[in-house]
Amino acid sequence: MGRKREFDVDQALDAALCVFWRKGYEGVSYTDLTQAIGVERPALYSAFGNKEALFRQVLARYYERYLDYFPAALELTTSREVVSHILYSAAELHTRYRDRKGCLGVHGALAGSDDAEPIRKALIDGRAEGEELLCDRFERAKQEGDLPETANCAALAAFVMAVIHGMAVQAKAGFSRDMLEAVAEQALSTWPTGSSTLPVESPPKP
Repeated sequence: MGRKREFDVDQALDAALCVFWRKGYEGVSYTDLTQAIGVERPALYSAFGNKEALFRQVLARYYERYLDYFPAALELTTSREVVSHILYSAAELHTRYRDRKGCLGVHGALAGSDDAEPIRKALIDGRAEGEELLCDRFERAKQEGDLPETANCAALAAFVMAVIHGMAVQAKAGFSRDMLEAVAEQALSTWPTGSSTLPVESPPKP
């Protein structure tokens, strides 16, 4: 029989998530992880494999538990509501925790060594997937008349993602939630509108 693990896997993943969120993928050492989780390195290897494998599990957890506002936004009635919900939710999340400002995914993709390239690529692919979902949603909005026929949906999706990522970087640098919401409001002030009469409801801020 194998040796019984002396820690709770869910709690361990939560602890690792906080460390990676605070320090970024490359900034986290095995010592950081073992201290945060409260186990020796062999137990860490046994439960999760290497650092890359652990981060991939942490990232999936982050997407599911912290970025759930993104798929929820795609179900809203108008493209402006979609973008508003995403931007204000991002402003809230990026400033929610005093010890880990910004976005786990964005900070991890900004820089990295050759050894970390698979992780950087995974983060970039995740961002690209979100951008593609936004673009598809905006194409639907254009068909419904919610966006003008001349709207460049790919550019609009890239714009929204660029604002979100910029907000994450600024949060890491100390921007307040109020300032990030002001950035969101500025971005929304230029949002294009079509000729439809779809009902527009302002979603409550998170």
